[in-house]
Amino acid sequence: MKKIFISTLLICCFASIAMAQMPDLVLKDIHGKKVAVNTLGKKGKPVIIDFFATWCKPCLRELNAIADVYEDWQKETGCQLVAVSIDRAQNVNKVAPLVSENDWPFEMVLLDPNSDLQRSLSILNPPYVLILDGNGKIVFRHNGYKDGDEKAILAALRKLKKKTK
Repeated sequence: MKKIFISTLLICCFASIAMAQMPDLVLKDIHGKKVAVNTLGKKGKPVIIDFFATWCKPCLRELNAIADVYEDWQKETGCQLVAVSIDRAQNVNKVAPLVSENDWPFEMVLLDPNSDLQRSLSILNPPYVLILDGNGKIVFRHNGYKDGDEKAILAALRKLKKKTK
């Protein structure tokens, strides 16, 4: 009985985390524009949010892999991509040149130098990917990156697209 109770509790906790909304926080993008993160993913299109750091090699591999297929994903699923740098304040000036150098075609790149968003979503380490449905709910989480992990992101986008039809 105790095992069943613990299992049920864990399932409920993970389900509530998976269907959570974005927190009521405001971050700046790399151009200095303020963005309320709780407005992301509320325009009827899925949004991929990719947390990264300039010093994180797996993050850069993941962002490059997604950039390579992003146009196809947009055509197929209508998704948008937002990258969130978790670099500390002393390294924030490295983010915009990195984005430009890699020619990443993302909708926006946000800065989280105080880890406010990262902490509020209980994200420990980058790279970390969230997918929001068209109503702003978190429906997918993935931590870490190894070559080919972008296939799991695409599968989640396709599953979400089927649900919305």
